[in-house]
Amino acid sequence: MRWRVPGKSRGRTRGVLAVIGGLMVASALVRLGAGTAEALEEMAPGTETTTAASSQMVGDCVNDEGLTPVLEALQTREDRLAQREADLRTRLQALSVAETEIDRKMAALQTAEERLRATLTMAQTAADDDVAQLTQVYAAMKPKQAAALFEEMDPDFAAGFLGRMRPDAASAILAGLTPQKAYTISVILAGRNADAPRE
Repeated sequence: MRWRVPGKSRGRTRGVLAVIGGLMVASALVRLGAGTAEALEEMAPGTETTTAASSQMVGDCVNDEGLTPVLEALQTREDRLAQREADLRTRLQALSVAETEIDRKMAALQTAEERLRATLTMAQTAADDDVAQLTQVYAAMKPKQAAALFEEMDPDFAAGFLGRMRPDAASAILAGLTPQKAYTISVILAGRNADAPRE
């Protein structure tokens, strides 16, 4: 039988205590058997063979050879439990490492998302600034020159600029466009907020 170092685990301590308890019970049975044999001899002195047989039977039940399979079975069970405990410890460590890694990656992802949001905001602001500046350039041009440029633009693109201009500058450019182009841009400007909620 292998002895374990005390304090390693509660399960191992119980196993050792069970083995010690089993040995104490076996010792008591041996003493009881010896006492029974002596009592039988005193009661019936002429029956030595019966007493010897009884003593032999009790001794066979509690001798080392009878306890060996029980002790081996207990040791095997204790080893199996110790292995399961070690496996569980290993799994818990792996889960802890995985959880730490997931937390690290989530933090990195959140940081990257914040940087991307800041970059997109900066890009949107720069684009809005560029469009605003270009709108001022078109508004400052002579209406006839601006109308010639707007005539070549895609109607949606032209409507975007005209929608940002002061009404007097936009109307002067629209007046210089061909009727078909002016009508198309006007429809786009009028329908731009058609889907917006009224209240």
